[in-house]
Amino acid sequence: MTARVRGIDHIGLTVPDLEAATRFLADALGAEVLYDTLPAGRGPVGGPETEQRLGVPPGTRQLAIRMLALPDGPGIELFAYDPPGRSPALPSDLGWQHLALYVDDLDTLRDRAIEAGAHPLSPPHPLPGPEAGPANRFAYLRTPWGSTLELVTYPDPQPYEEKTDRRRWRPAASPPSCGVPSAG
Repeated sequence: MTARVRGIDHIGLTVPDLEAATRFLADALGAEVLYDTLPAGRGPVGGPETEQRLGVPPGTRQLAIRMLALPDGPGIELFAYDPPGRSPALPSDLGWQHLALYVDDLDTLRDRAIEAGAHPLSPPHPLPGPEAGPANRFAYLRTPWGSTLELVTYPDPQPYEEKTDRRRWRPAASPPSCGVPSAG
C-alpha cells in the first residue's frame, strides 16, 4: 500500500439549520442526501467523550449529522450543534476559510446559488497572474448561513504550467449528460 493522499473525501461544514442548508446545497449545487449519520430526531449527543473527540467547548451537543453527495467531487458533511456556532468564520480568520468548487459553467451555477439564497460578494472575476487565461474565472458568494463559497473555472492553459510539469488537481470533465440537474 502506498502512503499518499488520493483526493479530498469530504468537507465538514457546521450549519445553523440542517434542513435549510440541505435545501440550499441541493438547489444551488445539485447535492443529494446520502445518509444521516446522526438523524435529527436521535440527538442530541454530547458529553466529555464527544467534546474531546471533536474538540468542541464543554456543553456542546451534536443535534444532527448528514452526508451529502455532489454530482462530481467530494462529499459535504453537515453538522448541527446546540448551542449553534457563535458566528460564521470570516476569510481573515485562522483555519479553513472557504470551500472552492470547480465548475464548467460559472455563470449558471452562480445564478443558481443566488436563486437558492446565496449572497454574491462580487461579479465573476478573471483569475490573476499564474492562473490567468481567457476563460479562467472565479466568484465568491456567501451562503445563507454565512460561510464563503467560491466557484472557479479554468478551462484555458495557465501561465504557471510553462514553468513546471506539476499541475493543480482538477476533476475530470463530466460527460454531457452528467452534472448538476437543470433547475425547475
